[in-house]
Amino acid sequence: MSSTAFVHGFTSTALLIMAIGAQNAFVLRQGLRREHVLPVVLFCALSDAVLLQAGIWGMGGVLVARPEWAQLMRWAGAIFLVAYALQAAARVFKPGHLLVSANGAGASLRTTLLTVMALTWLNPHVYLDTVVLLGTMASPYPAWGRATFAAGGSLASALWFLSLGFGSRWLAPLFASPGAWRVLDGATAATMLVLAGVMAWG
Repeated sequence: MSSTAFVHGFTSTALLIMAIGAQNAFVLRQGLRREHVLPVVLFCALSDAVLLQAGIWGMGGVLVARPEWAQLMRWAGAIFLVAYALQAAARVFKPGHLLVSANGAGASLRTTLLTVMALTWLNPHVYLDTVVLLGTMASPYPAWGRATFAAGGSLASALWFLSLGFGSRWLAPLFASPGAWRVLDGATAATMLVLAGVMAWG
Protein backbone atom coordinates (compact mmCIF):
# COMPACT_ATOMS: atom_id res chain seq x y z
CA MET A 1 0.00 0.00 0.00
CA SER A 2 2.86 2.40 0.80
CA SER A 3 4.50 1.95 -2.60
CA THR A 4 1.11 2.23 -4.31
CA ALA A 5 0.40 5.56 -2.61
CA PHE A 6 3.86 6.86 -3.52
CA VAL A 7 3.50 5.90 -7.19
CA HIS A 8 -0.05 7.29 -7.24
CA GLY A 9 1.13 10.62 -5.84
CA PHE A 10 4.13 10.78 -8.18
CA THR A 11 2.27 9.97 -11.40
CA SER A 12 -0.79 12.10 -10.62
CA THR A 13 1.31 15.15 -9.78
CA ALA A 14 3.55 14.64 -12.83
CA LEU A 15 0.58 14.50 -15.19
CA LEU A 16 -0.97 17.65 -13.74
CA ILE A 17 2.19 19.73 -13.44
CA MET A 18 3.37 19.22 -17.02
CA ALA A 19 0.45 21.18 -18.45
CA ILE A 20 1.48 24.47 -20.07
CA GLY A 21 0.79 27.33 -17.72
CA ALA A 22 2.01 30.64 -16.40
CA GLN A 23 4.38 29.14 -13.83
CA ASN A 24 6.00 26.69 -16.27
CA ALA A 25 6.42 29.40 -18.91
CA PHE A 26 8.19 31.63 -16.39
CA VAL A 27 10.52 28.86 -15.20
CA LEU A 28 11.35 28.05 -18.83
CA ARG A 29 12.18 31.66 -19.58
CA GLN A 30 14.39 31.97 -16.48
CA GLY A 31 16.19 28.78 -17.47
CA LEU A 32 16.81 30.02 -20.99
CA ARG A 33 18.15 33.32 -19.70
CA ARG A 34 20.03 31.58 -16.85
CA GLU A 35 18.74 34.13 -14.35
CA HIS A 36 18.12 33.10 -10.73
CA VAL A 37 17.25 29.57 -11.88
CA LEU A 38 17.98 27.74 -8.61
CA PRO A 39 15.95 30.12 -6.38
CA VAL A 40 13.02 29.98 -8.83
CA VAL A 41 13.13 26.19 -9.06
CA LEU A 42 13.38 25.80 -5.28
CA PHE A 43 10.53 28.23 -4.70
CA CYS A 44 8.23 26.41 -7.14
CA ALA A 45 9.05 22.97 -5.75
CA LEU A 46 8.63 24.06 -2.12
CA SER A 47 5.37 25.86 -2.92
CA ASP A 48 3.98 22.74 -4.56
CA ALA A 49 5.02 20.66 -1.56
CA VAL A 50 3.29 23.07 0.85
CA LEU A 51 0.11 23.24 -1.25
CA LEU A 52 0.05 19.48 -1.64
CA GLN A 53 0.33 19.01 2.11
CA ALA A 54 -2.42 21.56 2.65
CA GLY A 55 -4.73 19.76 0.24
CA ILE A 56 -4.03 16.33 1.66
CA TRP A 57 -4.62 17.41 5.24
CA GLY A 58 -7.84 19.30 4.64
CA MET A 59 -7.47 22.73 3.02
CA GLY A 60 -9.17 21.50 -0.13
CA GLY A 61 -12.39 21.06 1.80
CA VAL A 62 -12.08 24.57 3.22
CA LEU A 63 -11.79 26.11 -0.26
CA VAL A 64 -14.79 24.15 -1.47
CA ALA A 65 -16.78 25.34 1.56
CA ARG A 66 -15.77 28.99 1.03
CA PRO A 67 -16.41 29.74 -2.67
CA GLU A 68 -15.93 33.47 -2.12
CA TRP A 69 -12.24 32.82 -1.45
CA ALA A 70 -11.98 30.99 -4.75
CA GLN A 71 -13.70 33.93 -6.48
CA LEU A 72 -11.23 36.41 -5.00
CA MET A 73 -8.24 34.33 -6.09
CA ARG A 74 -9.78 33.87 -9.53
CA TRP A 75 -10.05 37.61 -10.25
CA ALA A 76 -6.71 38.47 -8.66
CA GLY A 77 -5.04 35.79 -10.77
CA ALA A 78 -6.76 36.96 -13.96
CA ILE A 79 -5.67 40.57 -13.42
CA PHE A 80 -2.09 39.54 -12.74
CA LEU A 81 -1.96 37.30 -15.82
CA VAL A 82 -3.20 40.14 -18.04
CA ALA A 83 -0.45 42.40 -16.66
CA TYR A 84 2.17 39.69 -17.23
CA ALA A 85 0.87 39.10 -20.76
CA LEU A 86 1.26 42.80 -21.55
CA GLN A 87 4.85 42.70 -20.30
CA ALA A 88 5.61 39.66 -22.47
CA ALA A 89 3.98 41.35 -25.48
CA ALA A 90 6.08 44.47 -24.89
CA ARG A 91 9.27 42.36 -24.96
CA VAL A 92 8.38 41.22 -28.48
CA PHE A 93 9.05 44.78 -29.69
CA LYS A 94 12.29 45.25 -27.72
CA PRO A 95 14.95 43.07 -29.37
CA GLY A 96 17.65 44.43 -27.08
CA HIS A 97 16.10 42.61 -24.13
CA LEU A 98 15.59 39.28 -25.86
CA LEU A 99 19.11 37.89 -26.09
CA VAL A 100 20.14 34.91 -23.99
CA SER A 101 22.77 35.96 -21.50
CA ALA A 102 24.19 34.34 -18.42
CA ASN A 103 25.76 37.56 -17.17
CA GLY A 104 23.69 40.32 -18.74
CA ALA A 105 21.46 42.73 -16.91
CA GLY A 106 18.16 41.25 -15.87
CA ALA A 107 15.55 41.43 -13.17
CA SER A 108 16.76 41.43 -9.58
CA LEU A 109 16.35 38.34 -7.41
CA ARG A 110 13.69 40.14 -5.39
CA THR A 111 11.66 41.07 -8.46
CA THR A 112 12.04 37.58 -9.89
CA LEU A 113 10.85 35.90 -6.68
CA LEU A 114 7.92 38.30 -6.33
CA THR A 115 6.88 37.47 -9.89
CA VAL A 116 7.07 33.70 -9.46
CA MET A 117 5.32 34.05 -6.10
CA ALA A 118 2.40 35.80 -7.76
CA LEU A 119 2.33 33.32 -10.65
CA THR A 120 2.21 30.47 -8.13
CA TRP A 121 0.03 31.68 -5.29
CA LEU A 122 -2.41 33.84 -7.27
CA ASN A 123 -3.16 31.07 -9.75
CA PRO A 124 -6.53 29.43 -8.97
CA HIS A 125 -5.59 26.42 -11.12
CA VAL A 126 -2.77 25.67 -8.67
CA TYR A 127 -5.32 25.37 -5.87
CA LEU A 128 -7.72 23.37 -8.01
CA ASP A 129 -5.05 20.90 -9.13
CA THR A 130 -2.71 20.68 -6.16
CA VAL A 131 -4.99 21.39 -3.21
CA VAL A 132 -8.42 20.17 -4.25
CA LEU A 133 -7.80 17.47 -6.88
CA LEU A 134 -4.68 15.87 -5.43
CA GLY A 135 -6.07 16.26 -1.92
CA THR A 136 -9.17 14.38 -3.01
CA MET A 137 -7.08 11.65 -4.66
CA ALA A 138 -5.14 11.12 -1.43
CA SER A 139 -8.20 11.12 0.84
CA PRO A 140 -8.96 7.34 0.59
CA TYR A 141 -5.56 6.47 2.04
CA PRO A 142 -4.91 6.23 5.79
CA ALA A 143 -2.71 8.90 7.38
CA TRP A 144 0.59 7.18 6.57
CA GLY A 145 -0.60 6.53 3.03
CA ARG A 146 -1.44 10.21 2.53
CA ALA A 147 2.01 11.17 3.79
CA THR A 148 3.54 8.74 1.27
CA PHE A 149 1.28 10.15 -1.48
CA ALA A 150 2.53 13.65 -0.61
CA ALA A 151 6.16 12.45 -0.74
CA GLY A 152 5.64 11.03 -4.23
CA GLY A 153 3.90 14.19 -5.42
CA SER A 154 6.59 16.46 -3.97
CA LEU A 155 9.33 14.42 -5.65
CA ALA A 156 7.56 14.63 -9.02
CA SER A 157 7.22 18.40 -8.66
CA ALA A 158 10.86 18.88 -7.68
CA LEU A 159 12.13 16.74 -10.58
CA TRP A 160 9.91 18.57 -13.07
CA PHE A 161 11.02 22.06 -12.07
CA LEU A 162 14.68 21.03 -11.91
CA SER A 163 14.40 19.55 -15.41
CA LEU A 164 12.53 22.55 -16.78
CA GLY A 165 14.79 25.16 -15.20
CA PHE A 166 18.20 23.60 -15.78
CA GLY A 167 17.34 21.46 -18.82
CA SER A 168 16.09 24.42 -20.80
CA ARG A 169 19.64 25.72 -21.23
CA TRP A 170 20.13 23.00 -23.84
CA LEU A 171 17.67 24.98 -25.92
CA ALA A 172 19.79 28.12 -25.60
CA PRO A 173 21.34 27.81 -29.11
CA LEU A 174 17.83 27.77 -30.54
CA PHE A 175 17.09 31.04 -28.73
CA ALA A 176 20.33 32.76 -29.73
CA SER A 177 18.42 35.04 -32.09
CA PRO A 178 15.95 37.77 -31.11
CA GLY A 179 13.43 36.21 -33.51
CA ALA A 180 13.17 33.05 -31.41
CA TRP A 181 12.62 35.13 -28.27
CA ARG A 182 9.91 37.09 -30.07
CA VAL A 183 8.12 33.82 -30.80
CA LEU A 184 8.49 32.61 -27.20
CA ASP A 185 7.34 35.89 -25.67
CA GLY A 186 4.51 36.19 -28.18
CA ALA A 187 3.35 32.66 -27.35
CA THR A 188 3.71 33.41 -23.63
CA ALA A 189 1.61 36.57 -23.95
CA ALA A 190 -1.10 34.69 -25.85
CA THR A 191 -1.07 31.85 -23.30
CA MET A 192 -1.38 34.27 -20.38
CA LEU A 193 -4.30 36.08 -22.00
CA VAL A 194 -6.10 32.80 -22.67
CA LEU A 195 -5.53 31.66 -19.08
CA ALA A 196 -6.73 35.04 -17.80
CA GLY A 197 -9.90 34.70 -19.88
CA VAL A 198 -10.49 31.19 -18.58
CA MET A 199 -10.06 32.41 -15.01
CA ALA A 200 -12.34 35.41 -15.48
CA TRP A 201 -15.16 33.68 -17.32
CA GLY A 202 -14.58 29.99 -16.65
